[in-house]
Amino acid sequence: MKLLDQIDSPADLKALSRKDLPTLAGEIRERIVQVVSQNGGHLAPSLGAVELAIAIHYVFDTPEDRLIWDVGHQSYAHKLLTGRRQRFETLRRHGGLSGFTRRSESPFDTFSTGHSSTSISAGLGIACAKRLKQESRKVIAVIGDASMTAGLAYEALNQAGDQHPKKENLIVILNDNDMSISPNVGALSAFLSRTLSAKRLQEWRKELGTILKSLPGIGTDIYDLAKRSEESFKAFVTPGMLFEAFNFDYFGPIKGHNLNHLIDILENIRHLDEPVLLHVATVKGKGYPPAEKNPVYFHGCGRFQVETGVCVSAPNKVPTYTEVFGATLLALGRQDKRIVAVTAAMPEGTGLAAFAREFPERCFDVGIAEPHGVTFAAGMATEGFRPVVAIYSTFLQRAYDQIIHDVCLDALPVVFAIDRGGIVGEDGPTHHGLFDFAYLRCLPNMVVMAPSDENELRRMLRTALAHPGPIALRYPRGAATGCEPDPDPKPLKIGEAAIRRQGDDVLILAVGWTVQQAMIAAERLAEAGISATVVDARFVKPLDTETIVGLARGIAKIVTVEEHVLAGGFGAAVLECLAAHGLCGCRVKRLGVADTFVEHGPQKLLRGKYGVDADAIVAAVEDLLADA
Repeated sequence: MKLLDQIDSPADLKALSRKDLPTLAGEIRERIVQVVSQNGGHLAPSLGAVELAIAIHYVFDTPEDRLIWDVGHQSYAHKLLTGRRQRFETLRRHGGLSGFTRRSESPFDTFSTGHSSTSISAGLGIACAKRLKQESRKVIAVIGDASMTAGLAYEALNQAGDQHPKKENLIVILNDNDMSISPNVGALSAFLSRTLSAKRLQEWRKELGTILKSLPGIGTDIYDLAKRSEESFKAFVTPGMLFEAFNFDYFGPIKGHNLNHLIDILENIRHLDEPVLLHVATVKGKGYPPAEKNPVYFHGCGRFQVETGVCVSAPNKVPTYTEVFGATLLALGRQDKRIVAVTAAMPEGTGLAAFAREFPERCFDVGIAEPHGVTFAAGMATEGFRPVVAIYSTFLQRAYDQIIHDVCLDALPVVFAIDRGGIVGEDGPTHHGLFDFAYLRCLPNMVVMAPSDENELRRMLRTALAHPGPIALRYPRGAATGCEPDPDPKPLKIGEAAIRRQGDDVLILAVGWTVQQAMIAAERLAEAGISATVVDARFVKPLDTETIVGLARGIAKIVTVEEHVLAGGFGAAVLECLAAHGLCGCRVKRLGVADTFVEHGPQKLLRGKYGVDADAIVAAVEDLLADA
């Protein structure tokens, strides 16, 4: 019987001897690889944190001692050790385990995470609450995958290290693997890599001792003082200097795959009653050679063959929207040297890798620092450049204040290329891009548009780069439509919709991905004798008021559809438009996501469940006409 099959809680883990733990680590890695090969998921981050998860649960008394995993995608071993072993095969499946930590899933998941750099702030809040309740439990925040590049982490460190009479009982573990999704960038990454090997330290100690002892008049007191200075010297030449400045006791860097060493040091620091930072060096993808060799691909991967690491999904003959965006920007960048690209630690994920290779001096990876990236782009725009900020919809939310004050207030020409707009699938509620229409269309000077196919995306990118103010281009995850590419896509007129189909019975107003679904629905309705006009709105702001009002005067039954929440979205904008023109008598059905967070699951399933696909459009039209 495998050791892992005997583990239903950390109490079972503590019953094992230390000599059994490396075997357990191997079994955990085997299980993670097997399940992720079938379900997809964040393989490399979790493989790199296996020993860390074992050591923490072996030493601390979770869940009474609170453990927070930053981002949460390094927590698969944690899930296996905390009572979810038998359900682990459901990882990222609809109705199954989340790919991140969720408070609703387990009492061992102290804090729900999905975005980076929140663990220290949350941990500090929990530690402070524990002190106020006179509870002496420990709080452990594990932060990694370059989450230390985000300002939020340093805001938390700054408060945690404050010279307060009552310092909080917080342990921060920096899981340092030199990676985010892509290789780390920036001065901080270089600083964290400044390590002094144990061998070199021993050499330095011997050299210093020999020199001091050979000097005449040097007594034992001076020699002892020099020895006591060793740790200070080590702190000066390692990242300890930074964290000591925040009044944290710094330990490390230590090897993160040596279980005995990890357990020993955790046993020691658990008794310290002040903020502690343990710097642990790990290997992303540890234990699975394909993931160690290509941690970027295996950061978040699809299904693959365990033996080879080769993807088993059917090759996609149709390019993704991300690929179309990347190729179009590269072509336009060759024509205009003012075009620069900005990404937040995701050049591959946002389609900028080719642009970065060809124009390395014009592609800027700012790390996991979306607010900085937006203001950085605003600064470039003031000097005549045309910055394109490529960020996932959900991550752009982190830079909302900067969009308002630093871009829109002065109407600077910054292009927001918003990837993963709409339902994204198995990553779930923290990653669905369902709020961008609402949070952008309310901003003065902002233009918001969404393409219905890849040619529209090309046209919109050209439109955006010619526009003299802030403009957002929002497109979905996954394959485009496969339409015939336009060899010379022309810019669009700002705020101009396109009538895709004419009919007399119902008016369907769609935007973005849902336009294709509206066309499919119209064909099916035609077979039932119902004729529909289908409008590709293209622009959420400004709306094509002339087209919408003109059509609504003749067709008073209207369906709006968007892959977005209903509150404040495209349908809400249409209602505002109709009301402003005295068309409150129109009967309108709005399709979109209701006031809820959408769970994880396949895109197709979720789009059907939340009523934004062709089936939902047909049903809405039939209901609307039946109520006439």
